[in-house]
Amino acid sequence: MTTSDVVLLLSSVPERTSDLVYWLDETQLRYRHGPAFPTLGSLIAHLVESGTKVDGLLRHAHLDGQTNANVRATIDPGHDTDLTLPLQEALEDFARVRRRTVDLLHGWGKAEWDRTITDQRGGDMTLLEVCRLVARHEIGHIAQIRNLSALIPEPRELGPARPPSLNGK
Repeated sequence: MTTSDVVLLLSSVPERTSDLVYWLDETQLRYRHGPAFPTLGSLIAHLVESGTKVDGLLRHAHLDGQTNANVRATIDPGHDTDLTLPLQEALEDFARVRRRTVDLLHGWGKAEWDRTITDQRGGDMTLLEVCRLVARHEIGHIAQIRNLSALIPEPRELGPARPPSLNGK
């Protein structure tokens, strides 16, 4: 995956996520397919939270010269979160932060992409390798969101059955 591939993938994540979930209501966001599955809302919250944290890590590495970071924990902070903002607002915030990060990445030269950052668990990685990890992680979650949203049951009218009208309809 080249630098331009990585930047393209990272820039498309908020929009693609929004395209998949814009139609969901609160009940659908809380729907759990089974005990081992996250709710769609918690999966989206995880993607938004980790994406925003990764964007912060990349900005600090570039602008502040940070050389040590807990990269793996930033990429995958956990799945036990719920959306703290309404869905559209959370996605808009994520998209805004990601646009700023992508603008920053567009200005990086080979030296910046090859700069290393040390992760206690993962060892030394270049910023390109970090971005590749992030892109794979986020694209995987987009596939999960697509698959889980396709399985949401259709809403049903659970009220009492209505008696037929006089003409049989």
